Amino acid sequence: MIKVIGVRFRTAGKVYFFDPLQFDIKKGDHVIVETARGIEFGTVMAGIMEVTEEKVVQPLKPVIRIANQRDVEQEAANRDKEKEAFRICLEKIREHGLEMKLIDAEYTFDNNKVLFYFTADGRIDFRELVKDLASIFKTRIELRQIGVRDETKIVGGIGICGRPLCCHSYLSDFIPVSIKMAKEQNLSLNPAKISGVCGRLMCCLKNEEETYEELNRRLPGIGDAVTTEDGLKGEVQSVNVLRQLVKVVINAGDEKEIKEYPVEKLHFRRRHSKKEKMELSKEELQELERLEEEEWQKQEQELANRAEEAQRQNNKNKQGNRRQPGQHSPETAKAPGGRQETERRPGQRADGGQKQFGQRTGGQQRQNSRRPGEEPKQQLQHGEPRQPQEEHFGSKRRHDNRKRQDRNRQNGQNQDNHDNEQNGKNRYDNRNRRGARSSE
Repeated sequence: MIKVIGVRFRTAGKVYFFDPLQFDIKKGDHVIVETARGIEFGTVMAGIMEVTEEKVVQPLKPVIRIANQRDVEQEAANRDKEKEAFRICLEKIREHGLEMKLIDAEYTFDNNKVLFYFTADGRIDFRELVKDLASIFKTRIELRQIGVRDETKIVGGIGICGRPLCCHSYLSDFIPVSIKMAKEQNLSLNPAKISGVCGRLMCCLKNEEETYEELNRRLPGIGDAVTTEDGLKGEVQSVNVLRQLVKVVINAGDEKEIKEYPVEKLHFRRRHSKKEKMELSKEELQELERLEEEEWQKQEQELANRAEEAQRQNNKNKQGNRRQPGQHSPETAKAPGGRQETERRPGQRADGGQKQFGQRTGGQQRQNSRRPGEEPKQQLQHGEPRQPQEEHFGSKRRHDNRKRQDRNRQNGQNQDNHDNEQNGKNRYDNRNRRGARSSE
């Protein structure tokens, strides 16, 4: 925590923090401080208090001194000089024919700089104007272009409500205002009625925005279906936001009747506010953090277990690939004659498959398979089950493979013969060329 004081330099201006040092400063006192513009005379708006470091803009500059009577008189003299500077600058603007509207003139406390605030539609080339003003005031000159809202804040005025403008009275910063706020408050969308002196939307539309959002959240929308306490169903015709009353069109037989009900006596689906926040205590927040930490640890453990299982499976596969031809798996044993003998269940084949009833073995299939045109080696006996259809398909496949091999062999021989003929022709042509050259 840091001890600071809040200082304001203009009416309804922004409050800046300064280090009070050892001074006993109270709210309402005048102090002399150093800012980016130089030495300034300010008014204390907040006494000595402690704030967090996040709210302080570093470096935190200290208070030079508490203003005395002489400092107050000098500040009053500067206010008088500002009026004269405003008049001179206005004359120079007319002489140079610049399209700019002068708003205000301001002297720094030590008279080291004079600031002129103006508004304009576009960019203004005021270099010659600055030269003339510097030759007259013999000090630094700064011209600053501002917007229409800043102009109204500096000049002030009376709003349509009959009170001084909010921005000139107490608003230190401009807040965003949208047309949605006027719709939420059921105001007329006529620009003349919802615009302020500056021509922009009135800043006071933001003042009651949160209240209207909360009240509208409790009310049904126009056209929604509602049910009364008596069990009657109807349709919402209109609502009164401030009084929380709803006019409902109820179907009473063949006739329709309009009745007004308090919102508490109606049943409907309520709307949820977009800015609705869930407030939790410190204990609840700590419990949520603990549950999140446990969930995160559980997920990490599951990922570690999966990675370990995948690594174990990978190692097992590598060991199976590295097994030598003479090594056998534990399920396989060698018979006394040197042949491998595998333990198998009754009805299971030696290759691991299941023997099907009514199906011939591989040896019988090879014995009964024959080429096209060849006489069968063994005739089927009466009552013997017919050979499966897969046997004919296998014979046909082998026959097609044999024909394909013969065709490829014949193509290879033809290609070799063609190459040999071509090579012989080339040798004959070369021999004729050499004979022609030797005769020449």
